Amino acid sequence: MYSSKFYHSRNDLRRAIEREEFRVYYQPIVALTSGSILGFEALLRWQHPERGLLPPADFIPLAQETGLIVEIGYWVLQQACHQMQQWLTAHYSTSLERISVNLSLKQFSQPDLIERIAQILVTTGLNPHNLILEITESAIMENSQAITTLSQLQHLGIQLSIDDFGTGYSSLERLYNFPISNLKIDRSFINRKDANYKNLEIVEIIVSLARKLGVNVTAEGVETTEQLAFLKKLNCENAQGYLFSQPVDNLAAIQLLKDRGAESLLGRDEDCL
Repeated sequence: MYSSKFYHSRNDLRRAIEREEFRVYYQPIVALTSGSILGFEALLRWQHPERGLLPPADFIPLAQETGLIVEIGYWVLQQACHQMQQWLTAHYSTSLERISVNLSLKQFSQPDLIERIAQILVTTGLNPHNLILEITESAIMENSQAITTLSQLQHLGIQLSIDDFGTGYSSLERLYNFPISNLKIDRSFINRKDANYKNLEIVEIIVSLARKLGVNVTAEGVETTEQLAFLKKLNCENAQGYLFSQPVDNLAAIQLLKDRGAESLLGRDEDCL
């Protein structure tokens, strides 16, 4: 059930697609060893004609329910890959390596997923190695062909990340079989104001597990210098969150790359490190 304040219909979403009201925003992913911008995560927003810029929580549930999330998801992927290719061509930063895009459960289950993604890479000219697809634990576990699909994506040269890790129900045995290159720690373990030792221990366990799997770790939702210092102490490789930057539009992302491409985003927090 959706509140009347934020209620939207399938037709509203369809019109938003036709009128090009959706926007892609980009949040930087920072390498904690250098403070440079390693990449961006592509995040969807809706520039509603009456309500202004809407966050995903206001319309993604309906998009998933109606199945429009598949079409919207491919649009986001197309936009993000195109934008990443432009950034790389412009040489704004020598540290920029990847663009991360989320795959929904419905999109991950599409029979033509591999073909559609391969076509987008060809159309945009983006090297597959510059793309990371983020898939939640639940999306993987609910798909009986998950390992096959992930292997096909990896064969294309795409990097794979388990998103919101720690909130699902991955068995360690299956996790070892997934061809992943990154684990993304869910923000609920990072940015809770009432964060306790148990949460911190979970983060430490995830980082340790990732090290044994030979994959990188990205912590999302980093908002304080204390959280940053803790992650660096654990040798967590990458992070993103409002401490570094909120999600921004393309022009602001370019400015970040120009201003910070060769300058550490950690510079303002050196005292805590």
